[in-house]
Amino acid sequence: MVKKQDAIYASPLDEIIDFRFDERVVEVFPDMIQRSVPGYGTLISTIGVLAGRYAQAESHCYDLGCSLGAVTLSMRQRITQAGCDIIAVDNSPAMIERGEQLLASDTSSAVPVSMLCAHIQDVNIENASVVVLNFTLQFIPLADRLALIERIYQGLRPGGVLILSEKIAFDEPVRQTFHIDVHHDFKRANGYSDLEISQKRSALENVLIPEALSTHKLRLADAGFSFIDTWFQCFNFVSLVAIK
Repeated sequence: MVKKQDAIYASPLDEIIDFRFDERVVEVFPDMIQRSVPGYGTLISTIGVLAGRYAQAESHCYDLGCSLGAVTLSMRQRITQAGCDIIAVDNSPAMIERGEQLLASDTSSAVPVSMLCAHIQDVNIENASVVVLNFTLQFIPLADRLALIERIYQGLRPGGVLILSEKIAFDEPVRQTFHIDVHHDFKRANGYSDLEISQKRSALENVLIPEALSTHKLRLADAGFSFIDTWFQCFNFVSLVAIK
């Protein structure tokens, strides 16, 4: 697939609607995510490494909120345990359709992959050794987040791992301002204009709800995870690993 440049918010909009993972976003998603999330390539490749370490034989590995399947493909390339499969889930039909096309062209591994168009809250998590939420929980209503993490915990085998990547907020105003400002500088350095940054921020305001790192860690502990640690952070983007 040829990477198309993200110009969704490049022109002034009369009305800014809430951000959706629709056809427009799917067309430019690889460019959008690379230019918006610092360290994204490192995140994707290292999640594959982690999956290779923690995948257990005869188990399921889940990519919840898989978008086009970048994490799925990274896991597929690293998993070597016999009898493992990957279940990739996204509620955007456009994402799943394009993701299936990308998956069909991948010949790097024989690990079976199923791509499901569904809400991740409706998917049963069972016999799992690896579950990934890569910038997904932040789009789930706040009141529903603990229940989802608890379901994942219950569906994991002992020794199984949850990898949780999120954009975070900070309680201290000075830290919050610093991380927002440098993130915007990062986007400018990748070619986004102030207009694009402002309009996309407005579109995401009621859709992507970030939380403090301490809130994520407390929720994981409340769900029962015995080991919780931050393995990646760049500005206000982090990834945690939690082991059952």
